[in-house]
Amino acid sequence: QVQLVESGGGSVQAGDTLRLSCVVSGYIYSSLNCVGWFRQVPGKEPQGVSAIYATGGLTYYADSVKGRFTISQDAAKNEVYLQMNSLKVEDTAMYYCATDLLSGTYFNGTYNWWGQGIQVTVSS
Repeated sequence: QVQLVESGGGSVQAGDTLRLSCVVSGYIYSSLNCVGWFRQVPGKEPQGVSAIYATGGLTYYADSVKGRFTISQDAAKNEVYLQMNSLKVEDTAMYYCATDLLSGTYFNGTYNWWGQGIQVTVSS
């Protein structure tokens, strides 16, 4: 059974920093193709935030977070991080990590496994 567990969310002020973590269990990390971070606010579709390919480490970012967010991985710990700097009020959302990209591309594809989500709230 594959499980993804997010942590590191919380309530912060605009301009602050958070680091989200996604621990992947039940899967050999090196066998993963892609791990993505998504966020969703009530009433809207999930938005791709960032993604990393386990092999090779290629990374991708949504335009709205480029220069502020950094995705990284620690294969030894089966963990993917999302470092979020200079947070803005509009970054407020539930953040999810997902893996095992079945089809499509890193932001528009179909992922097999999702975490339960972690709330990030940024106030002005």
